[in-house]
Amino acid sequence: MVVVAMIRRAPRAPDAPDAPDAPAAPAALGGTPRASAPLALQAVTPEALARAVPACTLAEARKLIARVHRGLPVAATSAVRRVAAEAVAAAGHVPTLTVRARQDSAIDPFAKLVLELPDGELCETVRIPLERPARVSVCVSSQVGCALACAFCATGRLGLRRNLEAWEIVEQVRAGRAGLGPGQRVHGVVFQGMGEPMANLDRVLEAIAVFSEPCAQGIDARAITVCTSGHPGGIRRLAREAPRVRLGLSLASVRPEVRRALMPVERAHPLEEVLAAAADHARATGLAPMWAVTLLAGVNDAPDDARALAGRARAFAAATGIAPRLSIIAYNPVGARDPFTRAGDAATAAYRAVLADAGLASHRRYSGGGDIAAACGQLAAVAADEAPETVGGRHARVTVP
Repeated sequence: MVVVAMIRRAPRAPDAPDAPDAPAAPAALGGTPRASAPLALQAVTPEALARAVPACTLAEARKLIARVHRGLPVAATSAVRRVAAEAVAAAGHVPTLTVRARQDSAIDPFAKLVLELPDGELCETVRIPLERPARVSVCVSSQVGCALACAFCATGRLGLRRNLEAWEIVEQVRAGRAGLGPGQRVHGVVFQGMGEPMANLDRVLEAIAVFSEPCAQGIDARAITVCTSGHPGGIRRLAREAPRVRLGLSLASVRPEVRRALMPVERAHPLEEVLAAAADHARATGLAPMWAVTLLAGVNDAPDDARALAGRARAFAAATGIAPRLSIIAYNPVGARDPFTRAGDAATAAYRAVLADAGLASHRRYSGGGDIAAACGQLAAVAADEAPETVGGRHARVTVP
């Protein structure tokens, strides 16, 4: 077996949520809204808006937030007094992101948006078709870049530029929804785009509260998944503050020496600690975590790797009464100097056969949008007007608004 150990040691991401005392609840979840800037009205719940603007009742806040998320102006109506609407309009605004490019896959119904933030930074969002017709999920970014430097991820090569604000996360879903056809709707959200969500957990939790608010985005919290490379404190906080939201873990390997080579976060948060936190999450929420493994040829795709994963999964199920959902992901290339190749079909089948022999079901995830660099691990915030139209593959179709 070849273990790649050529990656740099990454600094810990800012705002790591592993301190013993959790920070105060964010505004959308019951904390005090930050007064340094106008309220971003698409990123607050009705309760937070009513607290921030005393002239507005909770019932009026619900009506006004519903208007914001329907793209309507903040204005008085038969259910909202003029004084309330004017007070909210004075206290807040609805900032937007610029769609720098939209790329539609020519081989499947995936679409990627390159979004420009107010400071000129870029982030990427992917619209994912679901099996049920007319339903899509939106894969959102939580940071510009990422500090964790996972060897198989294009975002990790960028380093961390900054955290996203809650409204910038919410706007990704609003932008994804804007391009849907008649009868289509956003069914779910997955935090698996650029960045480590647990390193920006305050803003992620604010966005989740808005996504699951009936008068805002109205997405069932059980259809929201937060994926992490491994932050035990963040996992436990997610269970406390968003107990209906699902957890995803990026494992790469459960063999410590292999995982350490692929994911430097293993040095700061060993897998034992991560799985202990995931077990606490499962017991607290009753939800099965998703364990994701990206198979790399000659690195982590051998039967011994599968047997190690099976042992961990069975131990987890015995300790919690909840079996993890095993998601096997095909590797997607991330550049010309890529040291990895995708595990072959035979190796993947043999890997899953080991899991099946251990009594464990696994899902071979379809990772679409590879021709537009929208597949798992490929997000690198390259605007289509700054790159050839063949970015991500010769089949890419690029549309620049």
